[in-house]
Amino acid sequence: MAKPKKVLKIIAGVIVFFTLPTLLFFGFLYFKYDEDLPSGIKGEPAELLATKMLNSLDHDAYESTNHLEWTFNKRHHYKWNKAENTCQVYWKNYRVDLDLNDPYKSEVYQNDQKVDKDSSKKLIEKAVSNFNNDSFWLVAPYKVFDPGTERRLVTMEDGSEALLVTYTSGGTTPGDSYLWHFDASGKPQSFQMWVDILPINGLEASWSDWTTTESGAQLPRFHKFMIFGFEITDLVGTK
Repeated sequence: MAKPKKVLKIIAGVIVFFTLPTLLFFGFLYFKYDEDLPSGIKGEPAELLATKMLNSLDHDAYESTNHLEWTFNKRHHYKWNKAENTCQVYWKNYRVDLDLNDPYKSEVYQNDQKVDKDSSKKLIEKAVSNFNNDSFWLVAPYKVFDPGTERRLVTMEDGSEALLVTYTSGGTTPGDSYLWHFDASGKPQSFQMWVDILPINGLEASWSDWTTTESGAQLPRFHKFMIFGFEITDLVGTK
């Protein structure tokens, strides 16, 4: 009977060895970074701040950009036809010709062979989820006036103004909120996130390495999130 007890002790010790540091690290991050969603004021000041951000990025140039192509974090590649609201989504050996108006009209290919409708449903859902996430990291500043958004002006402790944008509908996770911080010109330099996918509220990610595409749209090439970096490469924007 002693032997099974010894085995159980070893198993329990291994579990504690691997999980305790993780729990301690998470606890440290939680108490260091977790923040309540800030309160802000709706109305004209918030609308003006959102408009200032769009002006700093030449919103008209983005609106006239009909084609965007990029690779997110070396994993997913996109060819987005904004004018037609379609996008070719690539990952591994899959390609989904995504109809963003009616996703289930989309067509799926594996190794350039068309996948039948019965097998394509989950792949279409994955393509939609990937597109919603990865395009947000590319064009989120231009989405502050999307239908279903609410904007609030938040005054920070140092006296600076930040813009809280809440997505009450649409996307993959409606209800998410983002607090935009700006440089002196009004261009976004980071945002904090209150989102379902993250267990810690208020974590911050940078928006940097801005580049101007052929169409004139200004878009980021890099995001720093804690110890991680997300690259946006192969970026092309045309009218």
